[in-house]
Amino acid sequence: MIDKTAFHSLSYGMYVIGTSFEGRDFGCVANTFAQVTSSPLQVSVALNKENATTAALRAACCFTASCLSEDASMELIGTFGFHSSTEFDKFARHACARDAAGMPYVAEACCAWFSAKVTAELDLGTHVLFIGEVEESRKVEGAAAPMTYSFYHQVKGGKTPPKASSYLGDDQPATTSASAGEGGEGEGAAAPKVGDAAPKVGWRCTICGHIEYVDELPDDFECPICGVGKEMFERVEL
Repeated sequence: MIDKTAFHSLSYGMYVIGTSFEGRDFGCVANTFAQVTSSPLQVSVALNKENATTAALRAACCFTASCLSEDASMELIGTFGFHSSTEFDKFARHACARDAAGMPYVAEACCAWFSAKVTAELDLGTHVLFIGEVEESRKVEGAAAPMTYSFYHQVKGGKTPPKASSYLGDDQPATTSASAGEGGEGEGAAAPKVGDAAPKVGWRCTICGHIEYVDELPDDFECPICGVGKEMFERVEL
């Protein structure tokens, strides 16, 4: 017997994996980045084979991992977690920098970053596990605490993309979704309180969990986090 809810007790972080190949930058969100040995210093990350970042990383044989902090906006997570690098340059939409090898990493809401050279990879069926030897690492002084996957779900109201290693389908834990604040601050708009002059319903994105607190969504509405249309929203009672 496999109790999928047992996997909810595993601890993860939130990372942006970055690489560059043939003059183009690629990046995606991953929660499986981890240190695996100390001598030499080696790390690992599992990425879905369908991700454009995976193919680019295989070709470049180098990658970065930006450890996101708790103040990372849902816009940033949405850019790297719910879009393909073939759609647009993700790093151009946010503050970024490069390591000595020219690989991009996130320079906003980042509490530490790592740069690694791939030394081995393992085919896991739907995913590829990359092993890399760390060539650079830096802690960002004064940054907020690292964001855990639990914080992303329970506080930020995020959802797990279907291509993620930890995706469990309908067995995901329930979360309280938060929407991005006005002006893209990403702090999350609080749900209307009882007695407030506010709509009695909301519309939740079934992809990323974002909620719009309105009676009806316009036909041309697009999710501000993951970009899907009105048809991917479900009505929720407040």
